[in-house]
Amino acid sequence: MGRIAAGWGLAKLSLKVVRSDGSLSALVVLGGIASGAVALSFLIPAAVAYEIEEKWLAGVLAVVGVYLATLVATYFAVALAAASAEVLDGRDATVKGGTAVASSVLGAIAGWALVLTTVNLVLQALRERAGIIGSLLLGAATVAWGLATFLVVPILALEGLGPLQALDRSASLFRQKWGEQLVGTASIGFLFALIGTVPAVLLLVLGFATGSTVVAVACIVIAVVVAVAAGVLGSAARAVFAVALYRYASSTGATGPFTSYDLERAVARKGV
Repeated sequence: MGRIAAGWGLAKLSLKVVRSDGSLSALVVLGGIASGAVALSFLIPAAVAYEIEEKWLAGVLAVVGVYLATLVATYFAVALAAASAEVLDGRDATVKGGTAVASSVLGAIAGWALVLTTVNLVLQALRERAGIIGSLLLGAATVAWGLATFLVVPILALEGLGPLQALDRSASLFRQKWGEQLVGTASIGFLFALIGTVPAVLLLVLGFATGSTVVAVACIVIAVVVAVAAGVLGSAARAVFAVALYRYASSTGATGPFTSYDLERAVARKGV
């Protein structure tokens, strides 16, 4: 319960920052639309190619689509991190300003998107072939990878390092600040996903239970809106938290509404 309470406290602080500037949510929405459109433009043809037994072409289209969608998503994530830093410093952020920062490090973003795509595809392939023990080991590896990469996007946005240098910097900051025995960070994204999913499911159940088509459709629409809104706010809040945690880990100190105590306990050590 302590981890959940800490995560909820950080989520509220992050949401406070998000609500103060609409540019943060706007960047999340734009990123989601752009990356989704890119993914569909490749994955739909890939599915068609697979159906007509052109499996090699389907594989190529799928991999290219995943990479380009990851590239676009990372571009907007870097823009969001840059905008979050502006808001945390008490300045107004803009979509144009955030994307300008992302455009200035486009090469590094492209390189990091390639790293992410490669690692994710490898992990997915291993999961499909792993047994119970292998799945447990992969789960631990995924957590370790998540920790090592958690600060990469803020580093790309605020330090302008290359992809591998940013990865090394992210992992080093965690080790220097919290040591080696880490089990995870407060999951703001998970909390917002829960906030969006539970009401959405209840609305769907209510809609179908009434037996009325009109009520069911209305509940479905509201459920989708609630889930999407929670996802947008969660993504923006997570970006704000990542920037705040990066600054704290890099000895810049607590920033915005976050205190040193908030950020120190945001990362859990084994046995704690």
